Amino acid sequence: MAQQTLPHDHRQAMEQQSSRVPSVENFQTVAEVFKQLGDGSRIRIFWLLCHCEECVTNLSAMIQMSSPAVSHHLRQLRSAGLIVNRREGKEVYYTAAPTEQAMLLHRMIEDIMEITCPAEEESVPASDREQP
Repeated sequence: MAQQTLPHDHRQAMEQQSSRVPSVENFQTVAEVFKQLGDGSRIRIFWLLCHCEECVTNLSAMIQMSSPAVSHHLRQLRSAGLIVNRREGKEVYYTAAPTEQAMLLHRMIEDIMEITCPAEEESVPASDREQP
């Protein structure tokens, strides 16, 4: 991107570096990931898949939602690159994608909800855990 002269010079650092502003496509990628946050059930499914690998039938039972509804959310999460799947015979198993975006979203969910990742909780001795 070529250096651009702005109509008003307010002497701010960003004005001097306008050629370093990320492209619309970069922001669209972020928007696609954040779009997944628009549904609590989808976030719940994603969070579960950050901690286990499961099939649609088990996910449906775990969150008490129909298999078609779970499949719909899985398709959206998969198209956003947040989960991956593998086939074993007729069964398809889903888990969180091993990407930085998926890990960041996982951490963000747990930070916002103020919950501890089950894997981290297991590594903390019982005597050091907070008591309600």
